[in-house]
Amino acid sequence: ASASSSSEIHASPVSCDRSHATYDLCTVDGPALLDPATATISSLDRTSPPRAPVKIRPYTRKRDRSALSGVREVTIASSPPPNATCGATQAAPALVFSAGGYTGNFFHEFSDGLVPLFITVESIFPDRDVTLAVVDCRDWWLRRYADVLSHFSRRPVINLDRQKETLCFPSITVGLIKHGPMTIDPKLLPHPKSLRDFASFLDGVYGGGGAAAPLPSAAAGGRPRLVLVSRPRSAGRAFLNLGELEALAERIGFEVRRFAPNRGTRLAESCRLVRGSHAMVGVHGAAMTHAVFLRPGSVLLQVVPVGTTWLSEAYFGRPAREMGLEYVEYRIGANESSLAEEYGADSVVLRDPRAVVGGEWKNMRLYLKTQNVRLDLGRFRASLERAYVKAKAFMETGESS
Repeated sequence: ASASSSSEIHASPVSCDRSHATYDLCTVDGPALLDPATATISSLDRTSPPRAPVKIRPYTRKRDRSALSGVREVTIASSPPPNATCGATQAAPALVFSAGGYTGNFFHEFSDGLVPLFITVESIFPDRDVTLAVVDCRDWWLRRYADVLSHFSRRPVINLDRQKETLCFPSITVGLIKHGPMTIDPKLLPHPKSLRDFASFLDGVYGGGGAAAPLPSAAAGGRPRLVLVSRPRSAGRAFLNLGELEALAERIGFEVRRFAPNRGTRLAESCRLVRGSHAMVGVHGAAMTHAVFLRPGSVLLQVVPVGTTWLSEAYFGRPAREMGLEYVEYRIGANESSLAEEYGADSVVLRDPRAVVGGEWKNMRLYLKTQNVRLDLGRFRASLERAYVKAKAFMETGESS
């Protein structure tokens, strides 16, 4: 790191900021050559003295070895290689980042990818005149997020895994800026933006209210629409009494729409359903990320399984409030967890998850992968009714209550 810190590369076009907990950010200030075959970026400034090359994995979990095992390393040289030639010259600066790591998990695609990309573009390229150059770029990811990426930049995305010729840019930035899990700190941007602005950005990508399913009208006797997120039992954290939950929600007064998204679900369709609803309920999990499509003032009801309290708050509770949603949380009791059947409701597994996990993420598998939820509907009813009151008020006024 000492060879790459900006304080020690005087008169060098290459600078790196490695001071952040989750990401590194490097810049070649001036013309630069990118060789996709070797993932090497070289400054074309021949007047600068050679320095030790900088190596960076451009993903926003830099201390997570598991995530970085799927991220290609990029080398940055402060001087050009012998006989450097540009196969093609680009007019706009490049932003190089990885779509590897935990890509494939919907939450991480946003928290580690799209939200940091939003922050970085807003911070460095607010005019959107930038070329996105992506390593670890899977074809399905490009297809899934093509509409979003086209709103970050006016220029075509470059898949560096498939790029054959060398490319030259007026400058290159490597890495993305991250403020935390699924968060944007307005104070850290030159022109303050928030997670609510990111949600508004997505609304613009997918057509806004005009693309949403028609909302039930209170004046016409309609009921608040509830998106009920379901998970397969094989994934863990599934509702074991989903049908009974749906029936209860209907009795309380909701119009219920079941939602079981998968990788093949088009985001435009997800946005249409969620944005056309007044509330969403589900167990803590990646699919709850679809809350970014809820309109400010609508309701997110999160069911929190045993052992996931911190994750539920950091990943969805706090972000929901930042997006202007009405947030309702329901923490299940020991008897509502399928783990009670295996270990007993009074076991340490259910009484003290922190001791069981012991600070080792691998031990979270017990709570994230093998636990399902059988709601005590008598106890849960109060949270669902609270969500209904808020959703009905939003339906009638268009404002949060």
